[in-house]
Amino acid sequence: MKLVYLVIWYSPIGVLFLVAHKVVEMENPEQTFQQLLYYFLTVMAGLLAHGFVSLPLIYFLFVRKNPLKYIAGVAQAIFTALGTASSSATLPITMRCLEENNGVDPRVTKFVAPVGATINMDGTALYEAVAVIFIGQMQGYDLSIGQIVIISITATTAAIGAAGVPQAGLVTMVIVLTAVGFPTEDVTLILAIDWLLDRFRTAINVLGDAFGAGIVAHLARKELEKMDKDVETGQGEINNGYISSILEEERL
Repeated sequence: MKLVYLVIWYSPIGVLFLVAHKVVEMENPEQTFQQLLYYFLTVMAGLLAHGFVSLPLIYFLFVRKNPLKYIAGVAQAIFTALGTASSSATLPITMRCLEENNGVDPRVTKFVAPVGATINMDGTALYEAVAVIFIGQMQGYDLSIGQIVIISITATTAAIGAAGVPQAGLVTMVIVLTAVGFPTEDVTLILAIDWLLDRFRTAINVLGDAFGAGIVAHLARKELEKMDKDVETGQGEINNGYISSILEEERL
């Protein structure tokens, strides 16, 4: 525990020197910081468009209910994801919000939410694709359509393997950089603002998990009702058999 404690406290110093190394190498720091700002705004615009346009639209098309009301029901989970930057740490709150606020069947929640927290990293996939393209542009690479497609597919696949812990996307981003032949050490270019973007992409990951659970619950509602009816019928038969056996004993 003491060793982990030391690593946690000294890691900001290590990140500081990694970033400082890149700053010293910059020929025009002002231009680089301006490009980082554009990168930050691009990632944020993509996350907001996906989280509050694409996902609600998919939910509305399948469920035909107000997605804004559904988002309000999982607001606590979204804010927890912003604070913890971990979809795994947010999982209990996500499940509670889905069941208590949005009325999702617990059987669906217990299956979809853990799976989603493990492999559904749509915010991370979006972030990694934009980050790799930004690194390529910073280094002066001329990206072709084929390379952009490879980046998109590899980022999506790598995001599935990302752990639900803070800044896990930086690890899988190395896979994406390698796929298109970019130097992996250039990841340090985005370390300065990755901690902030990590919180927003985790919130989108959690929101995607919540919408997924809502859609699955809607599509499986007839099967769930049938299961409940079968359980009630079976329980009724058991109770009737028990009562009949008691009456038979009393008659004897």
